[in-house]
Amino acid sequence: MRNWTNVTEDILQIGINDRVTDLFEGQYKIPNGISYNAYVILDEKVCLLDTVDGRFAAEYLAALEEALGGREPEYLVVSHMEPDHSACIGALMEKYPEMRLVGNQKTFPILKRYFDLLLEERSVTVREGETLSLGRHELTFVMAPMVHWPEVMVAYDAGEKILFSADAMGKFGALDCEEEWLGEARRYYFNIVGKFGKQVEMLLNKAKNLEIETVCPLHGPILRGEALAKALEVYAKWGAYAPEEKGVLVAYASLHGNTAKAARAFEKMLRDRGAKVEMFDLAREDLSEALSQAFRLDTMVLMASSYDAGVMPFMETFLAHLKAKNYQKRRVALVENASFAPSANRTMREILSQMREISVEEEPITIFGSVKPEDLQKLEALADKLA
Repeated sequence: MRNWTNVTEDILQIGINDRVTDLFEGQYKIPNGISYNAYVILDEKVCLLDTVDGRFAAEYLAALEEALGGREPEYLVVSHMEPDHSACIGALMEKYPEMRLVGNQKTFPILKRYFDLLLEERSVTVREGETLSLGRHELTFVMAPMVHWPEVMVAYDAGEKILFSADAMGKFGALDCEEEWLGEARRYYFNIVGKFGKQVEMLLNKAKNLEIETVCPLHGPILRGEALAKALEVYAKWGAYAPEEKGVLVAYASLHGNTAKAARAFEKMLRDRGAKVEMFDLAREDLSEALSQAFRLDTMVLMASSYDAGVMPFMETFLAHLKAKNYQKRRVALVENASFAPSANRTMREILSQMREISVEEEPITIFGSVKPEDLQKLEALADKLA
């Protein structure tokens, strides 16, 4: 059985499906797995582009040997040193002693932190705009620092109009998982790359000068046609931290159930007014998905119980993640619940004040204990304002 697929006649993709890992980067749930993509260019000189996670080294090396058909690679382009893409470098260097590594000035210092290799005679350092000729194919290198590591670079094949995009344009989900691209691409982007919107915009500006018909990412499916156009469209919004659409994320953290009751009532009020609503119980639902939806929509309502003179820890954690990923340019409303000494709204506002261009509604709502008719009236008024 063939363990690789053709991108073009002489460019191959070796896509490894990881259905074993439960948490990507030790924190993000991947119920549908994830792929690690490596590529091979078969030309006068054979060039490999990246490798895969070390746990799948045997599968990758066997597929690579089959794809090469007895040939040996002259080059391995290292676009990203994160271990899920670089773990097999040592094995390849040993298997193919004439192969040289292609990276930039930031690649090799990081590489030495993972591998004890003699690189001096086997490394090729490239800079912005420099090329590597393989014969019919010529790769042009474009630096993409902090998308999302400092050494990241992408490679462009002008003849095939292909961009090898490193971690950009990737998504969660194995290649054999049938699901729409956008949802898991969004969750992947904002949780992995989202902090570095400025750097993403810089890469997109460079890409405008390239005629791109195909994008080959290190995670997820190859993008062409309408799928590629959609990816470029949403990446422009994501890099600028612009919301994709109007709507309200209701995120709540409830202590004894009263805040949850208020959140459910408020969700219905918004829906009755025709608003798009996404609601998350931060104690029970996936935080990474809640974060991605916060970036998707233009408005967020935070509803939390006061706790230990602050706010419920699940809400505090959620806000910490939003801050870390540069949440900005959004409208936010606050609702707290307290039996005594309300403190949640103050704490949430303090954290939000550390984020850029966040407009917090001036009249936060405080509920004392159970939800009463007058509390519902205040929530109705807020729903009128937001919807």
